[in-house]
Amino acid sequence: MKKAIAIHTALLTIFLVTIVSGNISSAERKFKIGITHYGLKNEYTILLSKAQRETAAKFNVDLDIFDGNYDVKTQYDNFDYMIAQRYDAIIFTPVDVDAMADAVEKAVRNGIPVIGVNTQVNSDKLTSYIGSNDISAGEMEMTYLAKKMGGRGNIVIIEGPIGSSAQVQRRRGIHNVLARYPKIKVLSEKTANWSRSEGFTLMENWLKAFPDKIQGVCGHNDEMALGAIKALERRGLKVPVVGVDGIYDGLQAIKERRLTATCFQDAQGQGSMSVEVAVKFLKGEKVAKNYWIPFELVTAENVAQYFARRK
Repeated sequence: MKKAIAIHTALLTIFLVTIVSGNISSAERKFKIGITHYGLKNEYTILLSKAQRETAAKFNVDLDIFDGNYDVKTQYDNFDYMIAQRYDAIIFTPVDVDAMADAVEKAVRNGIPVIGVNTQVNSDKLTSYIGSNDISAGEMEMTYLAKKMGGRGNIVIIEGPIGSSAQVQRRRGIHNVLARYPKIKVLSEKTANWSRSEGFTLMENWLKAFPDKIQGVCGHNDEMALGAIKALERRGLKVPVVGVDGIYDGLQAIKERRLTATCFQDAQGQGSMSVEVAVKFLKGEKVAKNYWIPFELVTAENVAQYFARRK
């Protein structure tokens, strides 16, 4: 009888320990989340990372952020490391819309959910995506530029890294608008890889190739647009220049009437939500397939209200 009671007590103990440990693993244990961004050399991904770190601290999550360095192999290596180290979830902004799909599928095959943020990837294996509609950003900035130019003139377009979803979709949005303005001519359209210094160099080259012909500049982001402005100012030139993101330096340039307009992209909202969604999913809660945060047009008339949102 005593032996039977002892066995029953032992089994009950094992059962209770299993329940308790199960509850901890699904709801209370500390999660380890890894993030790889396409690059960490521009203000927007720095802002995104800051929001992600703050939100991770709020949820008591261990968070590591890796730099994809604008290179597919480097970002793929980031994925391989996180898979090997058994991270609970991966959040990322892909270097390339197509090339990084294999990395997503590899992580999922290994039981690791992947959350996309800010930049899209061609994979249906993402658990969720948090971002803004880049086609609408291209349409928004080009519409404003076209109106500023009176619907006619010559422009150059500074693109993001070729193959990134933001480059592909912002380009589509820009050309959607250009189709309605046949009197606006595109002199050239090249990448400056989200870089202010590359934007400066590209604009210098264009000013030599098209002397006195450039009447507007459309940048896929603010960093490159600011580089173009520096090249224009060196020659004493002033033409309307637009960008995307609403980084602090971009807002300051609008306030100073140097940058004509930008499309504010909510880094705080995207970064914070990406971590929140990952944690919710890891706790077994239901998450949506997509979360869309709209762009907002920023001009000299409303720029003052955006500075506080970039701190």
